[in-house]
Amino acid sequence: MVDPGPAPDPSPEERARATGLLHRICGGEDASAVELFPVVYDQLRGIAELLLRRERVGHTLQATALVNEAYLKLVDIGQLGTETDSARQHFLALAARAMRRILVDHARGRGREKRGGDWARITLDESMDAPRADDVDLIDLEAALERLQKIDPRLVQAAELRLFGGLSVAEMGACMGLSLTRAKVLWTSARVMLEKLLET
Repeated sequence: MVDPGPAPDPSPEERARATGLLHRICGGEDASAVELFPVVYDQLRGIAELLLRRERVGHTLQATALVNEAYLKLVDIGQLGTETDSARQHFLALAARAMRRILVDHARGRGREKRGGDWARITLDESMDAPRADDVDLIDLEAALERLQKIDPRLVQAAELRLFGGLSVAEMGACMGLSLTRAKVLWTSARVMLEKLLET
């Protein structure tokens, strides 16, 4: 199979569409997230594939940098007006979910030839500011997240934003409309539950 290479930069029309979808999401049209997700996913996958070809095996993916680059490419920030913060939060949530899929697909695609190899591990360290690839097998983490989804979807959302979006606890809380104190409690709960699920 021929490598399609990274996703091309979006056209002005695609940027306008992405910006318009974010406007609608901010206005409460949750269905617009379904339309925007593939655009976010394709951009992040393209950037990630480009980085993979440049990096050594065992490197760590800098989720925050990828998400920020995709956001700047896809969205016409000047057209968001007063919705800028809200739109960025919605975008970050979609991007974190896309990053989760990209990383898990990549780990599965390697066929686990070397369990724990390139992109296959991630940290659950309470003090982390960004994901580090050295603690938990990504495939095992995905299975734990799927089980946690049935228990408490908000814990999964918190984990996605932290582990796959590369957000700090404060940024995660802002995305979820939580105070810093509540965000810390939610992240601690998510981490503890994931650690328990990973032990079983």
